[in-house]
Amino acid sequence: MQYTRLGTSDLTVSRICMGCMGFGDAGSGQHGWTLDEPHSREIIRRGLDLGVNFFDTAIGYQSGTSEQYVGRALRDFARREDVVVATKFLPRTQEEIAAGVSGQEHIRRMIHTSLRNLGLDYVDLYIYHMWDYQTPLYDIMDGLNRIVQEGKARYIGISNCFAWQLAKANALAEKEGFAKFVSVQGHYNLIFREEEREMAKLCAEDNIAMTPYSALAGGRLSKRPGETSKRLEQDSYARLKYDATAAQDGEIIRRVAEIADRRGATMTEVSLAWLLTKVTAPVVGATKLHHIEGAASAVELTLTPEEIAYLEQPYVPHALVGVMAQNVPSAANQPHVWGTGSQRIEQA
Repeated sequence: MQYTRLGTSDLTVSRICMGCMGFGDAGSGQHGWTLDEPHSREIIRRGLDLGVNFFDTAIGYQSGTSEQYVGRALRDFARREDVVVATKFLPRTQEEIAAGVSGQEHIRRMIHTSLRNLGLDYVDLYIYHMWDYQTPLYDIMDGLNRIVQEGKARYIGISNCFAWQLAKANALAEKEGFAKFVSVQGHYNLIFREEEREMAKLCAEDNIAMTPYSALAGGRLSKRPGETSKRLEQDSYARLKYDATAAQDGEIIRRVAEIADRRGATMTEVSLAWLLTKVTAPVVGATKLHHIEGAASAVELTLTPEEIAYLEQPYVPHALVGVMAQNVPSAANQPHVWGTGSQRIEQA
């Protein structure tokens, strides 16, 4: 395993971050492929054995049971100081807004619940899961700064945002003396490269770590044409993101398979090796042992400039999909209203 610094923080993270969205009580979520606790623990332990020290979960994954599984496994298998734990918080609910709960109080409640779930005194990285158009940005940044000052989070990150939003938030933080976002977790992989337009340039300029999700496009970048899996069949959110562009993405996937054959590697290794030339640490979900094993081995594969160009050449612009397509106020400038409770985040 290789390690690097997470942006401007002092956190040293493995180049592969284990995405823990697939862990948790299946009865608490919508994923038929969610793992129970014994199988989750097996994968977490294998990741630790392979040198993975960076783990990403969220309060919204299976109603907090992902946090619970991750927290118990890490307490049993690792020393706290040897792992970097990231979790995420949701926007305010409509009930909270109606009750006058401020953004600051909402964040305080969220972090306390996550820490209880994880069984930890603090998290290393606390992530703003998606932009909350109904809460003033000052309240969000002030609330996050307070929990950093209290030692409940060492650093803060953001997910599912536009470059202008990240720039605006960090400018406000700098002006007010608040903690700034040190990382961004967006949708980025070999068949969805829209983050290269503005976000990647901002991150390079300001040394903000990119830790993208959907690194293998819901398994599409690890499967040959015609191959399938339980997740490919059951993951309706991934189908929403990728089915409309399957034809144009197919040529890139074919080239991944071609290079994999030529290099004696897997498609997972090739796809992640490409992404590792662009970002700090991709978030790679794992629901089988070979998922995390393949991700870890990708760190050792170095693509040539010619191979990188060959993989990139067929790409065509893609429309925004999923959370980011929804994460925009309407034309009438009305704020987007998310649902309530854990249902809001099962898709992100």
